[in-house]
Parts: sequence; structure tokens; C-alpha cells
Amino acid sequence: MSSAGRGSMLAQPLRPPSAGRAAALFGLVVLGAVVGLAGTLVQAGWFPGGLLLGLAGAAGLFLGGSRATGSRSGAVAPAFGWVVAVIFLTAGRPEGDFLFGAGGGSYLFLLGGMALAVICATIGLGRQPAADGARLGK
Repeated sequence: MSSAGRGSMLAQPLRPPSAGRAAALFGLVVLGAVVGLAGTLVQAGWFPGGLLLGLAGAAGLFLGGSRATGSRSGAVAPAFGWVVAVIFLTAGRPEGDFLFGAGGGSYLFLLGGMALAVICATIGLGRQPAADGARLGK
């Protein structure tokens, strides 16, 4: 995104994303929900390896989404899907069925996944100024 002659990039008006970008972000939200569901099932089944596998899959999706889209929204979109799916799965049913036990592994999965989402969204690629306007190469 070149802002040559138009002022600071932060002063530019916000525009809605293109249709392709919106579809990619929606796909990342759905993929985040699928990874959250898979991690929920795996983390208790093969403790502690399943917990590490579930968290590694979530971190890979968050960071990979950021790299694929070239922005932080690529990490936020799957993180949103992951959090919604995991929070939805923590609720018990009236029959008493649940996917998360009261053990420490479940809490590590919940809190660790949320921490990974914040970390990956923070270190994700942000908007950078064009190389000519920066003093990096001088």
C-alpha cells in the first residue's frame, strides 16, 4: 500500500475489504472453529501430547493466517473462530454431557490457546510504510 503524496497511512480513510479478502477471512474463521473443535477432542484424549498438539495446531493456524493474508486480521479471524468454538464447547448440556473436564489440562488448553491468539495477533504482520518513506535503508 503506497501512500505517496496522500499523507500518512494512518490518515487514510478506511475502506471495506475486497470480496476475496472477506472470503479468505471468513474461511479462516471457519478453520479456526474446526481447529478449536479438534484441539478440544485431542487435548484430553492424549494428555500431555494431545494438549501440546492442540496448542501447536492453534498457534500454526493463527500465525499462518497472519502470514497468508499479510496482516494482523489474518491472525485475529481464526482466533475469533477458535475462541467462539471453544467457549461454546465448554458449556454443559442439560443431560450432563460435556467435552471439557475439570482437570488442569482443560484449563491449560483454554488459557494457553487464548494467550497464543493474543501473541500471534500481536506479532503478526502489521501495515508497513513503503520502503521509500522509511529511513531503514539510509
